[in-house]
Amino acid sequence: MRKACLQEVHRLAGVDERVVFIGSDLGFGTLDEMRKDYPERFFMEGISEANILGMAAGMALDGWMPYVNTIAPFITRRAYEQVIVDLCMHNVPVRLIGNGGGVVYAPLGPTHQAIEDLAVMRAAPNMTVVAVADADEMRRLMPLTLNESGPIYIRLAKGYDPIVTDDSQPFIIGRGLPFQKGKDLLLVTTGIGLRLARESMSALEENGLSVGLLHMPTIKPFDSEMLLEMSSQVKAVISVEEHSVIGGLGSAVAEVLAEACLDKPLRFKRLGLPDCFADSYGSQLSLMAGYGLSADGIVKAAETLLEI
Repeated sequence: MRKACLQEVHRLAGVDERVVFIGSDLGFGTLDEMRKDYPERFFMEGISEANILGMAAGMALDGWMPYVNTIAPFITRRAYEQVIVDLCMHNVPVRLIGNGGGVVYAPLGPTHQAIEDLAVMRAAPNMTVVAVADADEMRRLMPLTLNESGPIYIRLAKGYDPIVTDDSQPFIIGRGLPFQKGKDLLLVTTGIGLRLARESMSALEENGLSVGLLHMPTIKPFDSEMLLEMSSQVKAVISVEEHSVIGGLGSAVAEVLAEACLDKPLRFKRLGLPDCFADSYGSQLSLMAGYGLSADGIVKAAETLLEI
């Protein structure tokens, strides 16, 4: 996914002279082809995220369109004041690309795990927040970023994730993607949550459940209309995300459902990372599984929710 994203930045630089790439302490050789093709629009800075966002904001105010890339905790936590004051207050077209959303950097511990990035970026006025499911969906997203006003946060997963999307539905920023309608349960996903949900569906259907699947690659602006349309057909909803259960996709779903004042009772469960810092080290998948964030975890949550 990361490779596809950065390759798209290089390609977009060839079609739009406003595109600039700014990296913060990235690996040697990152986007070497863009460095060679457009050296005047390629900047590799050191570990100075706050300064880089100020730099990007200034360039955007001067007519450029910067794409800024570093790991997710540093572009959100470390430089959040600059995100708010320099980017959002001026509503400038800076694209923030955060590597390793969720617990991708599990071996490095909680300092490198972006478990609250969707929440804090979603709370920032004027910020668009996107978390796609795979490299193909990333390729459909990136060309659209040229025409969006204001700042965008693009959350990247680990990379080399299985392809679980297709181009049968057009990708539109701010729109949900309905994969399947159901009568009993609706799974609402973002990012790699889509893969987990799809892996769980066979077992859920073997349990006799009619399962709907709604993918929300855009967390903000949120497609409330699509969510309400699909949730009106089921008895229960489960949100699935590699993020804290507070403030991310699950909170967005809960807010929409609560404010809709639905006529019928609807059971709801947020499935994600608990409200804590990881106290163990391991792989991304082992940490997620330990918190019940897996295909089996979705099945168990559905069985509990629907009292099967």
